[in-house]
Amino acid sequence: MEPPDTIASVPFLLRILVAWAIDAAALAIAAWIFTGITVGGSAGTLIVAALVYGILATFIKPLLKLLTLPLAIITLGIAWFFVAMFILWLTDLIVSGFSIHGFWTLVGGTIVVWAVGAVADHWLFPKHGRSKD
Repeated sequence: MEPPDTIASVPFLLRILVAWAIDAAALAIAAWIFTGITVGGSAGTLIVAALVYGILATFIKPLLKLLTLPLAIITLGIAWFFVAMFILWLTDLIVSGFSIHGFWTLVGGTIVVWAVGAVADHWLFPKHGRSKD
């Protein structure tokens, strides 16, 4: 009998820690790709930024997605990309030492953070019934 391969089989605290590490990796990769994203040269700043980003994405983002649902329907979901950008921008405002310079850097950073998160989620927490090939 194979163990279940759903996210529900992973303990809650472990999921939180893994999500935090993924957020930190995503922000680090975005900072590495874009010179306009800086983390103040400190791993501590990166860890705090990942924590703040994770908290905002967990609590604020769902509320904003609900509030922008009519706009998301009209724009075929594009409005939710701007919600994700807003969460990353708020992280920039809250965490000193973490900064994003320029609109297009924010756009690119949002895409990178989303892509890293999507790949990590797919790889670490495969959905039940998906092939593991």
